[in-house]
Amino acid sequence: MTSLLEEEALEFVRELIRIESVNTGDPATIGDGETRAVRFIQERLREVGIASELIEPRPGRGSLVARIPGSDPGAGALLVHAHVDVVPVEERDWTRPPFAAEIHDGYLYGRGAVDMKNYAGTVLAVARHLARERIAPRRDLVLAFLADEEAGGLWGAGWLVDRRPELFAGVTEAISEVGGFSVPLDGDGRRDEDGDEAPGADPRRAYLVATSEKGVAWATLTARGRAGHGSRPTEDNAVVRLAGAVRRIGEHRFPIVRSPAVTRFVEAFARARGLRFSDETIEADLASLGFVGEIIGASLRNTATPTVLSAGGKTNIIPGEATARLDIRVLPGQDAPLRETLAALAGPGVEVREGRWWSATEAPVDAPLLDVLGRAVAAEDPDGLVVPYLLPASTDNKHFARLGIAGYGFVPLRVPHDFDVLGQFHAADERVPVDALRFSARVTAQILRKA
Repeated sequence: MTSLLEEEALEFVRELIRIESVNTGDPATIGDGETRAVRFIQERLREVGIASELIEPRPGRGSLVARIPGSDPGAGALLVHAHVDVVPVEERDWTRPPFAAEIHDGYLYGRGAVDMKNYAGTVLAVARHLARERIAPRRDLVLAFLADEEAGGLWGAGWLVDRRPELFAGVTEAISEVGGFSVPLDGDGRRDEDGDEAPGADPRRAYLVATSEKGVAWATLTARGRAGHGSRPTEDNAVVRLAGAVRRIGEHRFPIVRSPAVTRFVEAFARARGLRFSDETIEADLASLGFVGEIIGASLRNTATPTVLSAGGKTNIIPGEATARLDIRVLPGQDAPLRETLAALAGPGVEVREGRWWSATEAPVDAPLLDVLGRAVAAEDPDGLVVPYLLPASTDNKHFARLGIAGYGFVPLRVPHDFDVLGQFHAADERVPVDALRFSARVTAQILRKA
């Protein structure tokens, strides 16, 4: 028999999916979905006596913040945040309506099912549960439901940090995406006392917690040369110079950097699977983990990927300028070395001009909060193990880090061993097991109560 907490969590997730809060990145086409979503949340909070403030820096771009007092005034407040915007959909690629929130074969389908209206609805349900049961959390809880994460958070978390930092007074840590989902820890089964796999045993689960996130940056390469007629080639050709820089950067493999989060991950999986994860074997060892290894493999190195090229307008004219844009993902503490490497690879005559640059975030891998996460998971999955990892993407935690808030990614979901939660982000037929949402509600309630 499911509890009211679990039923409300499922109901609210479905209701939020049905609110089309698509963030196209274009103010002309975004609409008012974000504000409608947070108004829905605000009303559900008001029903149980929880006050909140709706902040709308632009029409339709609403965010909502509420604070629930804790029982320990000396403890730092905990920020719990979820974004209410979602990425666009190509409906022809979906087999289920992306905004209908239909349930089929035990899965809830819809844009936002994992990214991340599932957590917004769950946190809303937990807040109502605490209010109904008159349960005071240990720490003050600051609940933030945010606009614009999918386009960088400039009108959501970034705007609030810049313009309304008092809303987060006293906050020391945050919980949000992307983590908490289960992955198989033991491979095909548990190991017996001799180290052999026990036939038929169900693998233990690791619940990944993002203690760190790669930074995200953009840069433009600009090469200049002598313009002229295409019939008279010149050695001072901007296109050729740029092409050389793009090739060098595109082919470069940055060195492996073992961050604290990566170190903790490989330690846990080395013990569970008998792997070495040495410098010589780490990539092969990660490959043996399947989709789990792909996630971690992307967190080993800095990357700089050429994505957009631009030069000239007519085939018979040598342009005087050529440009290329780079998508850059930077590991913690690697900003300066990465900049130096890019300048060296670009070479003489090619300017590297930085655009948006958000550095990586890094929170302690041994904080007491991780013990709370572990106990909450163990109450529902006694063999489950919370394992740190480095998220190779970025979230709104990058904005809150500017206030000194240590951000963690942990949305608890116990899923089938072959279900790649991270693979559902931005995908067609985005879905989540209904049982995983119920598990999420129970575990999140324990975390927010006892953190």
